[in-house]
Amino acid sequence: MTGWRRLTSLRPRELLTSTAAGALLISGCGVLPGASDSREPVTVMTWAPDTTGADTVNMAGMPAMARTYARWINEKGGIDGHELRVLTCNEQDTAAGASKCARRAVDKDVAAVVGSYSRHGRAFLAPLEAAGIPYIGGYGASADEFTSYLSYPVNGGQPALVAGNGEQLAASCERVSLVRPDTLVGDTMPGLLGTGLGGSDRPAPYDISATEEATSYDTEAARAIDKADGGCVTAVLGEGTETFFDSFRRLEPEDSGIRISSVLGSVGQALINRSGGPDSPFEGALVTGWYPEPGDARWNEMRGVIRKYAFGDNRIDPEDTGVQTTWIAYTVLKAVIEAMDRPDIAAGGISVSLNRGTEVDTGGLTPVLRWRFQDLVGTAAYGRIVNGRVTFQVVRDGRLTAEKKGFVDVTENLMNAHTGA
Repeated sequence: MTGWRRLTSLRPRELLTSTAAGALLISGCGVLPGASDSREPVTVMTWAPDTTGADTVNMAGMPAMARTYARWINEKGGIDGHELRVLTCNEQDTAAGASKCARRAVDKDVAAVVGSYSRHGRAFLAPLEAAGIPYIGGYGASADEFTSYLSYPVNGGQPALVAGNGEQLAASCERVSLVRPDTLVGDTMPGLLGTGLGGSDRPAPYDISATEEATSYDTEAARAIDKADGGCVTAVLGEGTETFFDSFRRLEPEDSGIRISSVLGSVGQALINRSGGPDSPFEGALVTGWYPEPGDARWNEMRGVIRKYAFGDNRIDPEDTGVQTTWIAYTVLKAVIEAMDRPDIAAGGISVSLNRGTEVDTGGLTPVLRWRFQDLVGTAAYGRIVNGRVTFQVVRDGRLTAEKKGFVDVTENLMNAHTGA
């Protein structure tokens, strides 16, 4: 019972009077247009790494998108009359950085952490859980996001992408070589990919593990080409995926007939653009994503907000999956606060509202989201996933476009991969 009291208690709110290094507070002055004097501001945090090292991740567009969202929604009168205040933090792509951001969120008594990125789930979730602060719409970069009782993911993370990639490839590939990182997370990928392939009676993928962030993948590329035998090669190496396909293209015979593939997060529109657009080596590649393709009209509202309220901030790329995830996560926050309809909003109340079944319509960017117990996938590995749907995309004329209309539900693949069915 102690954990439940901590989750639902309403803690005193600090008066935010200054910003600290690594964090920025966005708020308006005075009473918002249309806001009630009795409605308290809502303070949340968004973090992500803002780094430049060769072996680190830079997702600076996500906190920048959060600040842009706050400017937009506050000009409209806030969320249900509440001014939205957004703290941001540089997570630095380290466990220490993630823990520091989480402790700052606790110190500032935020109502939620929203639309953030970190690969260090345990480092940030432990402080959040101790304080009862919900984590809404993380990028899905950490396995802990799919097990913590205070995590409310908006997508199925990398597990859903890899499981979906297997189903996407099954329609086109007799054989598949999978190149993935030599890590614990990477070790789960052959099983996830194999469940999708197995549904069409394709053989299991040929598994090739590789060092993350290597400067060359010639050995792995040669093995992938040989074992694919005219089928498909899919690589899920994050930042190293571009390097792998550079090696692949140098070694691939002209008449190999091999088709390449990946998942969003490893290949995206920005990579396609900088590698040649229509002349990119990714032309014709199959790509599995979480959301509709970047050119879909369902992103128009987000694009309009960026044009008007980002003030030319070039860190915000509307075609970036991280930016898109932050937009969706703040859509969730808005729906929850409106459903609560209270003069004050605190972390415990947000979690209770989500657990009791607040529905979130994201305008078709995801299925309708809801986090009741019966909505969860329910496996030990992916217990918090409520959205096991993905999209199948293909690169045509240098653009990610829909290969198949609508979402594909890979929830059963996720469950089978975990149970070994």
